[in-house]
Amino acid sequence: METLGRVLVVVPTYNERDNLPAIVERVRAAVPGAHVLIADDNSPDGTGEVADRLAGDDDQVHVLHRPGKQGLGAAYIAGFRWGLGEGFDVLVEMDADGSHQPEELPKLLQAVAEGADLAIGSRYVPGGRVVNWPQRRELLSKGANIYTRVMLGLPVRDATAGFRAYRAATLEKVGLAGVESQGYCFQVDLTLRTSRHGLRVVEVPITFVERTVGKSKMSGKVMSEALWRIGLWGVTGLPGRIKGANRH
Repeated sequence: METLGRVLVVVPTYNERDNLPAIVERVRAAVPGAHVLIADDNSPDGTGEVADRLAGDDDQVHVLHRPGKQGLGAAYIAGFRWGLGEGFDVLVEMDADGSHQPEELPKLLQAVAEGADLAIGSRYVPGGRVVNWPQRRELLSKGANIYTRVMLGLPVRDATAGFRAYRAATLEKVGLAGVESQGYCFQVDLTLRTSRHGLRVVEVPITFVERTVGKSKMSGKVMSEALWRIGLWGVTGLPGRIKGANRH
């Protein structure tokens, strides 16, 4: 098994003042060597000030203040660029609301150490599960993943998952310049890019826990963007997939 090098956990925030301190504390306890980057979209509830206080108390916590709410994908890309510029070797995506349990992060890092280019914390592989999610949300999520697999031919059961670990080399190879998608579609976009570059994607079972504090950022706009973008990618990529299948 190889050594991982330096790990950065990117945590995007928008109005997560009440959740943030506990999440940062749990990440630092679960993987003491990891650094945390809080990418705050100018939260009106004072999350940015809380982040600055946490960074002031711990030199492994950093803050990226962004001008306003520009979407999950944009926040992650900004965080990735910061991490790549600082020389981190593994970059992790994690929500601030507690739905991704930091205590499960070592499993994702283990998968990367064992050769994964992208390790996804998956709800829909054996051993993965969802706790306290409304049935409608769970059905939407499962339906979105089935739609993604059918349209894109991706051999991934939870392509919309937002708890994941990338090698820095993976992000550099797939390129971030052309990524415009936001929300859950951003996760599918990077999964597709990783897979199409022939890199190794591994799904690690996790337990996803519905947030208990604050409001979900899921919206109809996020869902509709995912539907049309994935459909477009599926149609434009279909000839290449058919050609590849005919060769076998």
